Amino acid sequence: MSDQIKISIQHLYKIFGDDPAAALERVKAGVGKAELLEQYGHVLGLQDINVDMVDGKITVIMGLSGSGKSTLIRHLNRLIEPTDGKVLVDGDDVISYDAEALRKMRRQRMSMVFQKFALLPHRTVAENAAMPLIVRGENKDSALQEASKWLDRVGLQGNDNQHPHQLSGGMQQRVGIARALTSNSDIMLMDEAFSALDPLIRTDMQDLLLELQKELHKTIVFITHDLDEALKLADHLVILKDGYIVQQGEPQEILLHPNDPYIVDFISDINRARVLRVRSVMDPTTEPLETTLAGDVDGDTNLEAVIAESEGDTSLTYRVVSDGEQIGVLDMKTLVRALVPTSAAEDGVRGKY
Repeated sequence: MSDQIKISIQHLYKIFGDDPAAALERVKAGVGKAELLEQYGHVLGLQDINVDMVDGKITVIMGLSGSGKSTLIRHLNRLIEPTDGKVLVDGDDVISYDAEALRKMRRQRMSMVFQKFALLPHRTVAENAAMPLIVRGENKDSALQEASKWLDRVGLQGNDNQHPHQLSGGMQQRVGIARALTSNSDIMLMDEAFSALDPLIRTDMQDLLLELQKELHKTIVFITHDLDEALKLADHLVILKDGYIVQQGEPQEILLHPNDPYIVDFISDINRARVLRVRSVMDPTTEPLETTLAGDVDGDTNLEAVIAESEGDTSLTYRVVSDGEQIGVLDMKTLVRALVPTSAAEDGVRGKY
């Protein structure tokens, strides 16, 4: 799969208030969020956001409440109008769309899964899932047939004729995902989609999303405040604070090299062995080694699994493979060192407190 950019957010600002244009000039001149609110009565929602989202990958945007993550995702389909900046989808600036072009994009190119399910209570499960096609004016019978296919795929076989109130929360969210898939859109926007679910159901839904993504390769923008969820789902992770990006990149890289005290706080309680992958800490070499190897491990295996396999023996060395080919070597001593934040992170980040 290519690394073609599907969505490009460029210098995006959002300011809430009576005169956002004047406030924007103040922000660009250096006025911060607190000062803008206190002295000028405007709220800085987003500040100079720049993110490229790769086609067929999952971009996770995370942050605490008030960080701007939900405001950001609503700019992608222009549920919120920006104060300044661009949102490019396949190279087209969504901000320039007229009402008809915007309506067409929302119906055909983007689907959205909400935290609160947003199901119509008087419609059956199948009718809810078929709604994107029905709204487009497609034949109802064929729309229901397509919806039924996706309901089966998300584990809701036999529930077509039930109503939302007859389903559990987890089942209702599966209907929401089936509805997004029925639309056959390239882009799925998921705003805290699993946050209202019980922990075990939430884990099941994360696994379902990853399973579907392996086959469908949608461009997914996923909003969450949960770091464990972000690290599990993200190909590209964007961390927001007070409307600006603190750090973004591949999740493993952020975990190994946090660049801000805010990030350090986020990752301080993470089980690094469960999250870090072998490929992130291995010696990337394809040269054969003379040393005795304990066996092969896949590059995407987490460190916890390798520790269990090695029974904690730090003298062992493994060959790291991907699709049967060597991509590196993992020494268990290197693995153990990776479980502790590096001195560079400690000195360079914690020293800023």
